[in-house]
Amino acid sequence: MHALVDDDRGRLTLRPLRPWHQMLARCRAARLDRELADGARPEVSALLAARALQLTSGGYRRALAANLNRLAPGSAALAGSLAGSDPVPARAVAMVAALLADGAGPLYRDARRDDLPAMIERARAALGG
Repeated sequence: MHALVDDDRGRLTLRPLRPWHQMLARCRAARLDRELADGARPEVSALLAARALQLTSGGYRRALAANLNRLAPGSAALAGSLAGSDPVPARAVAMVAALLADGAGPLYRDARRDDLPAMIERARAALGG
């Protein structure tokens, strides 16, 4: 597997991703997802690029969409975009993954429930629609 990564001159270079990039990206998924959700470019490092590829894979997106539909009624348009076949930005997928993984967030805490529509709207905007 290959990914575009910035070289030391600030140019994008197609570089091979090693199996340990994939493994380390999974181990550090929560931190990498937060970085991507906050706007970090996947091209900055091989780990961010590996995590972005994992996030934007069809299987991961479909699973995320199914969980979003189950846990956040009213997010059907966002879930539909995630589950679709069109390319999506890693940032948007990372935002949804972080939302679903945050046990202290609005999906799991009634006190934060008012934050949910804004978070869903930010993820929808990151998808471009």
